[in-house]
Amino acid sequence: MLLGEEGYEVSTAENGFDALLQTKTQVPELIVSDLNMPQMSGFEFLSVIRRRFPEILVIAMSGAYEAADAIPGGVIADAFYAKGTDPRALLSLIVDLFRTSASQAVAHTRKSAPVWVPRNGKDSRGIPYVVLTCTECLRSFPLNVSSEVNATVMETECIFCLNEVRYIIDFSLSVASPKKQMGTIASITGVAAK
Repeated sequence: MLLGEEGYEVSTAENGFDALLQTKTQVPELIVSDLNMPQMSGFEFLSVIRRRFPEILVIAMSGAYEAADAIPGGVIADAFYAKGTDPRALLSLIVDLFRTSASQAVAHTRKSAPVWVPRNGKDSRGIPYVVLTCTECLRSFPLNVSSEVNATVMETECIFCLNEVRYIIDFSLSVASPKKQMGTIASITGVAAK
């Protein structure tokens, strides 16, 4: 509502999958995304957006982190908004991002975004594994995970095309956002364009 009152054309999405479907028909200039969402975490969603649409500006928001420096490494966003803070701070972030959008778009294309994958599978021998999808050939392949890792960007070669695949094992399901309080912004994935 706040963005609409300021003259921005706003669409909302129920989750990351819904937002990705919407980008097939209209690519926004800016996305504001929660990090803790059902079906596809915000971490994974933002990674997909950065790989497929490097020109889109992104603001990550969460109630689980108080500041951008508290967010785990590898989160792909141009700015961070802490839920529960002054909503006008979000407007300020948006104005600043649009002002610097040309330089931001160039920076987005310099390094590929890591793939976020859930860490919840075990093979028939009980060894944990993840399934990666190569960002080049788009084929999926399993990768054994020998030890517990914490939100660090890792790399491996695709078994099909030998492209370097950067990935992060998504721990977001273990991060719970605080309960909603009166006056906070609703947890939605929003897509805004001016």
